[in-house]
Amino acid sequence: VAKLFDLGFKRVQMTPDLLPGDIVGFYIFDQKTGEFRLRKGPIFTNLLLVDEVNRASPRTQSALLEAMQERQVTIEGDSFRLEEPFMVVATQNPVEMEGVFPLPEAQLDRFLVKINTGYPSREGFKTLLKKIEELESAIEGLKPVVSKEQVAKAIHEARSITVDDSIYDYIVSIIEETRTHPAVRLGGSPRAGIAILRLSRAWAYLEGRNYVIPDDVKAVAKPAL
Repeated sequence: VAKLFDLGFKRVQMTPDLLPGDIVGFYIFDQKTGEFRLRKGPIFTNLLLVDEVNRASPRTQSALLEAMQERQVTIEGDSFRLEEPFMVVATQNPVEMEGVFPLPEAQLDRFLVKINTGYPSREGFKTLLKKIEELESAIEGLKPVVSKEQVAKAIHEARSITVDDSIYDYIVSIIEETRTHPAVRLGGSPRAGIAILRLSRAWAYLEGRNYVIPDDVKAVAKPAL
């Protein structure tokens, strides 16, 4: 995806011994100049893939929080804005749950959506086996089809999609219902409502409309919540 959209891409394999500085970066002493210089971590990119995020310690997991919320990182008191667009994609391994550090609710709340991939269908799996070599070689040869500027323009256009007051009421009603329903342990936060709103705008944009309808909210509410 990063190749197709001409975006910067970095991948971090989370492990228990990983430190926050391994993600955000740190200052090192340059003996040639006699000064400290910043060595930026992999978080300074457009698309950051955090593989098996629950394998890292809570301290290291927390290094992502400021970046995901404020789009900046702070290193030894100095704050640095991250380049736009910026997005974190994280995976969790649902099989091996020993020796992992579950993400607290507040940290999970910073992710826009949760998507369960599951297994492919029988026919899909068969096709994958037949074409795996072709697919892997094709990925290496991918060229950008959309520029970074076009991505930024699309983001701006999606954010300007019209939302009627009745849609705001609809989203508020959904969130409030999750807080009172007896089958829900923990209701949606204000951030959950913001996620549904932004996703609804993006869904409408992809559907070619400049306004949000209730079906857009229905399409995105479950993965957001």
